Amino acid sequence: MKKHIPNAITLLNLLSGLIALVYAFDDNLQMAFFWVCLGIFFDFWDGFAARILKVTSPLGVQLDSLADMVTSGVVPGVVMYQMLSHIQQNDETYLVTNETFYMKLVPFIGFIITLGACMRLAKFNIDTRQTDSFIGLPTPANALFVLSIPLILSTTANETLINLLSNPYILVVISFFSALIMNAELPLFSLKIKSDQLSKNKTALLFLLLCVVLLIIFQFVAIPVIIAIYILISLILSKTKVSL
Repeated sequence: MKKHIPNAITLLNLLSGLIALVYAFDDNLQMAFFWVCLGIFFDFWDGFAARILKVTSPLGVQLDSLADMVTSGVVPGVVMYQMLSHIQQNDETYLVTNETFYMKLVPFIGFIITLGACMRLAKFNIDTRQTDSFIGLPTPANALFVLSIPLILSTTANETLINLLSNPYILVVISFFSALIMNAELPLFSLKIKSDQLSKNKTALLFLLLCVVLLIIFQFVAIPVIIAIYILISLILSKTKVSL
């Protein structure tokens, strides 16, 4: 019976991603963010449960990536598509001057994120270097970054930030950047709990504590900052040869 527990947790990740997808298509990006967060929560614990119960299996590895593909790959692509679509619909000047077939294709650039996530997850399954750490930004981290953008826009009063994140060119750059950084040869420490020993998880736990503090202080704006800090700390640890 216990061998099915980790896979059940993984399937809860997939279910959360499917619900998030429905909300994303319905243009309720706040609820999509909530369900993606819940899916990432399940993704955080499925591997830990497998190790604790000593029931790790190749099936679990494949199932984990398939669930992540929906929750952290398809959903952020749809969210970016929705954001780019709204910019076109709400900008009358844009509609008058750019009503061409080519420009109508711009929102589909958001799915570059999904393609990049697919490549990353496929490589992750066959890359033996990523058993204890990551090479490239993990798809859940990138998903949180992308889904935080509409939430920042809906909660901030900073005009500069609003203009920046509402710019279609910036969103297109973010789409390509997401696909690139997920597949970059960039060593990053793992945020997953590797064992029940506190000493082996100190980097991840300290970073998660920092995340909580930043989220309390800065709310959704903290998410891109957290991603940047995560990359920076990983680079420092890698350059100083400290174990990730």
